[in-house]
Amino acid sequence: MAEHTKSSITIEAAPADVMGVIADFARYPEWTGEVKEAEVLATDAEGRAEQVRLVLDAGAIKDDHTLAYTWTGGDEVSWTLVKSQMLRSLDGSYHLVPTDGGARTEVTYRLTVDVKIPMLGMIKRKAEKVIIDRALAGLKKRVESAPGGTGSAEAFEKPGA
Repeated sequence: MAEHTKSSITIEAAPADVMGVIADFARYPEWTGEVKEAEVLATDAEGRAEQVRLVLDAGAIKDDHTLAYTWTGGDEVSWTLVKSQMLRSLDGSYHLVPTDGGARTEVTYRLTVDVKIPMLGMIKRKAEKVIIDRALAGLKKRVESAPGGTGSAEAFEKPGA
């Protein structure tokens, strides 16, 4: 099994609000920094994204790739690489656990990346750690700055609304 990197953060919001922001791909360019474009290519029967095309600009790494998403209830989403210019593989997941009676959410992000160019394993893990830490910090800021914690949960419960 490939090595992976994971990290967790606690967000001052209910899991549905957190998942609402995660599921709102169209708004990723507003808060992620590295994502310059996001386009949902396919959705499942519940309206959740199944395939998403992302255009990234993370300094030295610029890529246009497509990810396939799998949703497990309202507390987990995972993805795997469909196609990419720079990446050989990219597998990740967000797992949400309610805390404090559901008022807060512990979010764990797991990521494994393999690039097409040669790179030492420890450098890959460091890059994964930077990606995860930036993503979790951005997610926390985005969710906690939402007025009243509404809207984002609605986006998850009623995609496309």
